[in-house]
Amino acid sequence: MESNIATAFTGSTRAIDIGVAEFDDSKGASQSHVFVAMAGIGLDAEMAEHTSAIAKKHLGWFAYVTPIARSIILNKLFHIDYRIDRSSIRSTRAHTVIVGNCGTLTGNMLLIPRAVIDDGLLDVVMMRPKGRLGWARIGTRLTLQGIARRSKFSRRILKRAPDIHELSYVQGREFEAQFDTPHTLELDGDSFGYVTRVNVGIRPAALHVRVPRKFD
Repeated sequence: MESNIATAFTGSTRAIDIGVAEFDDSKGASQSHVFVAMAGIGLDAEMAEHTSAIAKKHLGWFAYVTPIARSIILNKLFHIDYRIDRSSIRSTRAHTVIVGNCGTLTGNMLLIPRAVIDDGLLDVVMMRPKGRLGWARIGTRLTLQGIARRSKFSRRILKRAPDIHELSYVQGREFEAQFDTPHTLELDGDSFGYVTRVNVGIRPAALHVRVPRKFD
């Protein structure tokens, strides 16, 4: 608490980006909301939908173990039509789609290595596992990315590691998607119910926050 107060009075001001999600809910009504960290469809949204605020407060990352395990066992993929920056429309099947303004999940897990909160870009990752082996490959890659944050040797290995089909990354200033059936949407950990369409954009340097001042 004291360090936060000190930062408020003596820290530096940093301008960061914010995301804007426009979507149609299951009743056809349009909504628009801003977010700072991530927008999620699939596993991330299911976690927000089915994990209580009390469990999040007292258990932290462990509160998500049950919904994650349930989602992995069922391994339900959904059809999605999407495009980046108004390019041609692409189609795929995915288990989870996350549009990130930053790259770190709850529990300090690095999901999107290239995401920077003030670069004026959105980073989209799609999880497309084929069974338990696919989840194992995702788990291995996420573990390596987490270790790479603390080890130069691991960062060198990660740079040389080939891309995997199970994790697809793209960058852009706008992400549009439509779904055949409604899916839950979450923004910064809060559920916004079922949606059939979502358009996510970025507002560069729209939010000013106080951060600890760096001294030489």
